[in-house]
Amino acid sequence: MRILVTNDDGIDAPGIITLVKYLSRSHDVQVVAPDSQKSAIGHAITIRTPIWAKETEVIDGVKGYAVNGTPADCVKLGLEVLMDGNVDLVVSGINEGPNLGTDILYSGTVSGALEGALMGKPSIAISCSNQSDPHYESAAKFLVDFLEVFNVAEIPRFSALNVNVPSVPYDKIRGWRITRQSSRRYRDKFEARKDPFGNTYYWMFGEIIEDDESDDADYVAINNGYVSITPISVFLTDWDFMEKLKEVKWG
Repeated sequence: MRILVTNDDGIDAPGIITLVKYLSRSHDVQVVAPDSQKSAIGHAITIRTPIWAKETEVIDGVKGYAVNGTPADCVKLGLEVLMDGNVDLVVSGINEGPNLGTDILYSGTVSGALEGALMGKPSIAISCSNQSDPHYESAAKFLVDFLEVFNVAEIPRFSALNVNVPSVPYDKIRGWRITRQSSRRYRDKFEARKDPFGNTYYWMFGEIIEDDESDDADYVAINNGYVSITPISVFLTDWDFMEKLKEVKWG
């Protein structure tokens, strides 16, 4: 397959380099990725400043472009200009840390895959579950093996796969589970601090809330040693609530 690879950690990040090393052994890979860290940038696109793409070599024999934009910018530019639309699959990752539950609303990694889906290409986002101890090779090996048994053409239009891989040695992964996006989320806190000039600024931190214990929740699969594979869509309509809204009468 001809694969466009992007990420949100930057084109020099170890996750994308490991991914490219493994995918390029059996696929035609080209990288179009941000030239710097773009984590938690969501689905932002650049519309009021120029976008530059600097050609580089990601690994021996694999060409890439470092782009001064977002992951979504990279996929747009890659598909529409740099690769002339001749792409079989978009892969975004390997992210340093998980993209579970509400993470997908903020994640540049997931947004890279969803941009590919929006542009009509089968797309996969892939992440390691532990930011402090990412096992990139385990994630890369899993994706290569998964692509051997799964036909990416079966991914519906406007949909993508959000894949999270346990940060363990590859032989310790118990298998995979088809999961749903859980309600895993964050309780944010803001600590007020002073800069050297006496101005107040705020540092955000918080804690993870995991209270969705269903067997098919994405983080439950990860906590039990399985790869989580969640089908996601670019569309966010709440169909159940929509039906209730139809019952509201005017006047």
